[in-house]
Amino acid sequence: MVWMSLGVPGKISLALMRAFEEAAADGGLLVSIISVWEIALLVSRGKVALPLSVSDWVQLALSRPELRLGGLTRPSLVLDSVNLPGEFHGDPADRFLVATARAHRARLATHDRKILEYAGAGHVQILAV
Repeated sequence: MVWMSLGVPGKISLALMRAFEEAAADGGLLVSIISVWEIALLVSRGKVALPLSVSDWVQLALSRPELRLGGLTRPSLVLDSVNLPGEFHGDPADRFLVATARAHRARLATHDRKILEYAGAGHVQILAV
């Protein structure tokens, strides 16, 4: 989401950009509020540098018509994050992301090894990045 919103070349594979374009044409890309939180956290810890403030970046990213914000708007989604099927690790942010993707029947774009392994067991659809 960071690199796509900023238009940074080379940070997103061509295959992933095509998948994003297809998803946008099919009704849009869902961005979890947890992703926004994780990026803000990474910036605050100095692990990600943005050319603008996090607040301005969020406004820029979410102004794109193909992006829509989703996330922890229903109690059932929060409860689902606690009751995911199969074995999954305890990171709350990852659990919220997986529960959100499952609730929306969306493919989760990730390179996180633990989520990829969980997807391999058939519990969530992913786009490996």
